[in-house]
Amino acid sequence: MWKFLRNWTLPIAMLVGTLAYLMFAKWSFLAPAKPYVHSFVSCITPWLIFAQLLLTFCKIDVKELAPKRWHLWLLMIQGLSCALTASILLGVPMGDLSIGIWEGMMVCFICPTATAAAVITGKLGGNAATLTTYTLLSNLLGAVMVPLVFPLVEPHEGLTFWSAFFKMLSKVFPLLLAPFFVAQLLKHFMKSVHRWLMEHSGMAFYIWAFALALVMGQTARSLLNSDASAWLVALGGLFTCVIQFFLGKRIGSVYHDRISAGQALGQKNTVLAIWMASTYLHPLATIAPGSYVLWQNIINSYQLWKKRKKGE
Repeated sequence: MWKFLRNWTLPIAMLVGTLAYLMFAKWSFLAPAKPYVHSFVSCITPWLIFAQLLLTFCKIDVKELAPKRWHLWLLMIQGLSCALTASILLGVPMGDLSIGIWEGMMVCFICPTATAAAVITGKLGGNAATLTTYTLLSNLLGAVMVPLVFPLVEPHEGLTFWSAFFKMLSKVFPLLLAPFFVAQLLKHFMKSVHRWLMEHSGMAFYIWAFALALVMGQTARSLLNSDASAWLVALGGLFTCVIQFFLGKRIGSVYHDRISAGQALGQKNTVLAIWMASTYLHPLATIAPGSYVLWQNIINSYQLWKKRKKGE
């Protein structure tokens, strides 16, 4: 039983999250608990991210964080794909649905790498250090591109570049940098604690799976309450997900870091992407990053299954 749960952790987490949403949606007697569940999810999610990153970063040597050539190629892909999508939106007249599809794709292209991508990268046998470096770089790229491009597509009165820039950084960098610095402090001043965390670093994957179940509940609510046209926006999210995993792996293969590059470009910080879309873009655009949670974790589940089959 334990072996089954361990082998199919991600699909089970997605299923549990979906079933939990359906229970709260269909069973009226659970209605009084909804505000408490919402508060619990909002409160615990940052701590789950912190815990999984701390466990992962304890295995990383600072010397391994130097930028690689493939980082530049992936940054160019993200920046150019965002700019190209924005150009289409500005140059081609279109209705609300088409705007939602294209803006959804734009936010999926420029969205930074997920803060927890290092966890799945390590599980797949990739280099968590090079992935962490790209996570930092992609967040900086997003913090520059979003304030420059999004207001051109959807003008917002009173929005300045610097206010949007610092707001973007404040959403991600504290969660990303705090566990890294704590890991380094433990390494130098509390070596026994650091050693214990390294020995139990595999727990990061299961913490991430629990966080995924929580996010999946929110994704299920978004998708199941959408009409048929909204699923076209979700298909736009599927396209961006597949193409970015594909390009990341192709470029990573050239530089002998296929797994890390694939996860760097393909696995996105969907919570941040949904916030960006709801703050700056057409309401329909939020469906694309919402569905991206499903698409990227189907791909992650397949990759883990494939790796496990190779090891048998």
